Amino acid sequence: MLLQRNGIAQPPQGSKIGNSDVARDPRYDILFEPLAIGPVTAKNRFYQVPHCNGGGYRDPSAAAEMRGIKAQGGWGVIFTEQCEMHPTSEITPFIELRLWEDQDIPMIAKMADRMKEHGALAGIQLAYSGINGPNFYTKEVPMAPSALPIRTFTNDPVQARALDRQDIRDLRRWFVTAAKRSRTAGFDLICLYGAHGFGIFQHFLSRATNHRTDEYGGSLENRSRFVREVIADLRDAVGDSMGLTLRVSLDEITGDLGFGNAEVRDFIEMHSDLPDLWDLAHGTWEDCSGPSRFKEEAAQQDLVQGIKALTSRPVVGVGRFTSPDVMVRQIKSGILDFIGCARPSIADPFLPKKIEEGRIEDIRECIGCNICITGDMTMSISRCTQNPTFMEEWRKGWHPERMNAKGDSSSVLIIGAGPAGLEAARACAERGYDVALAEAQSEIGGRVARERLLPGLSAWGRVVDYRAYQLSQKGNVETYLNSSLTANDILQFGFENIAIATGASWRRDGVARQHVSPLPIDPALPLYTPDDLMAGSIPTGTVVLYDDDHYYMGGVLAELLVQNGATVVLVTPSAYVSDWTNNTLEQASIHRKLAMMGVDIQLNRGVVAIGADHVLTNCTYTDVTRPIPCDAVVMVASRIGNDGLYQALKARQDDWPDAGLKSVKLIGDANAPGPIAWATYAGHRYARELDEPDRGDALSFRREITALAE
Repeated sequence: MLLQRNGIAQPPQGSKIGNSDVARDPRYDILFEPLAIGPVTAKNRFYQVPHCNGGGYRDPSAAAEMRGIKAQGGWGVIFTEQCEMHPTSEITPFIELRLWEDQDIPMIAKMADRMKEHGALAGIQLAYSGINGPNFYTKEVPMAPSALPIRTFTNDPVQARALDRQDIRDLRRWFVTAAKRSRTAGFDLICLYGAHGFGIFQHFLSRATNHRTDEYGGSLENRSRFVREVIADLRDAVGDSMGLTLRVSLDEITGDLGFGNAEVRDFIEMHSDLPDLWDLAHGTWEDCSGPSRFKEEAAQQDLVQGIKALTSRPVVGVGRFTSPDVMVRQIKSGILDFIGCARPSIADPFLPKKIEEGRIEDIRECIGCNICITGDMTMSISRCTQNPTFMEEWRKGWHPERMNAKGDSSSVLIIGAGPAGLEAARACAERGYDVALAEAQSEIGGRVARERLLPGLSAWGRVVDYRAYQLSQKGNVETYLNSSLTANDILQFGFENIAIATGASWRRDGVARQHVSPLPIDPALPLYTPDDLMAGSIPTGTVVLYDDDHYYMGGVLAELLVQNGATVVLVTPSAYVSDWTNNTLEQASIHRKLAMMGVDIQLNRGVVAIGADHVLTNCTYTDVTRPIPCDAVVMVASRIGNDGLYQALKARQDDWPDAGLKSVKLIGDANAPGPIAWATYAGHRYARELDEPDRGDALSFRREITALAE
């Protein structure tokens, strides 16, 4: 036992920061210049581009409050997610916004009001999805420039019919109606969605999806006709008071027929002053919002470079911008006028305010894990690894920069300095508690300290870096390393509250999804877990990696093994490598990279047994078995919480009153293993709920319930 209180072995404490008294660095003044977008003016260059959130029409108050928090945080422009503007084009099961009739106006008006409370421009993205809209809810026949199959993430067996001339006239009228409703709701800007393969404007512009032979097809001028007509219609209808922006893909990357970067430039040069602003986004959603594992900050710069010279209108682009220096370079180099952010605005809604107040070190930088996108992909309220308050602003009343007042207790001991423990310590200290943070290892970070060293995951270390800095600035936190504690130690300390965040360990027995009981394993074959590899014990020779976890770990470890000279056979019961990463938009990139590295990928195969010199696999459909000779096996199955200390304390619950102990709680992976975002959320929730009244069986969040029709 190494942890001691009251002045013994305390690390030096830093000074408190986080106020607005610090002057803004003049290097960043250019980011705060106002800039016109048609008839309206943004107060600065921080532009939150449209992004999903998993709430949409189902959770409009949650979405509205989330956008309102960004307004508090200083963003100059704030957009909604895509808003389906007519019932003939909707993307069920995905949950976005809807503006189909006048009764939808109050819902989106609430969002516009919250966006504008602190001087931001409120924008709405009007979307007609064409070949991306299967219309499962409305049961309307989809329409698109050409008769083609619906292209979605789920390969739906639905096709769109080609728009005829009357349909096009109707569609133009529907856009005008939606624009007028948007103005009534109080929006300042309209974004016409023609990017990521999702919007009707891209479908008209691309030869890959526009096979027409009339005046709307063929030449670029003809393929551009529809967007020219719609913008002209909208300018007549609302252009005197609303800015009109056009979001286009920078490069479809679909071969010669696609809307490639060269033709995009031709289109912009041909229509240089058509919209009030050009909103540029790379190809597919996967290309545009790729995770940090595959995309660096400002990854789209080469595709954007030079486009600003083709137009007198302002240009906004994206690139997971988190560094104010990179932002400034984008503007001073003539690449962009506005700094477009989606994920960085989620990780830190107060990013502009912190730059303005000279608090660069307080920025919660996006790690590019794309866990936020999984909310949209799973039709559920989104999360953020860095910002546990994301989408809980209305539901739970959580604010990213403010904690609730301290309760009756004075002290808390947090055991384990992984993502859950670090966030719990930071947030408890923010509330005003005296916090001791004990870590058994020689460094803080827990699983993140190890995982950040794996191929492609270095940016994930920001989870630790942000919290480590925040803790270093607080005088009411004591951090102790190399401090392995027992239940007896804890009962002697006199802390009132204990949070146990001791993490989880990877199982060696194969129990996961395919097998609910341990596999037969011959001890003669060397067997490794992810924990072994991250500790530096890496097998060589022919290695079978069995992935029944289906998230990132299996693919990352396959890379690591190849980099260390192993011949890798990746076996998974799924039809996809790293199956769940379809939800983080990286599955195809993972498969492509592993295949190019020479990994032997065997899909739809499970593992029956581990032999002395082989792994016996089976087809998940026919159960036909086949041995794979190997020198070692890596088991990426499931994890089990390290809850021994918690159980020991629970067993001595009768001793708690004499020790002055009021509460003991198991949090994070120790309670139930999950992604890192689950751990930071658990830590934050612990801090928020400490000393709060017990809710009993009541819901821990607010929700909206559809009113019954008469």
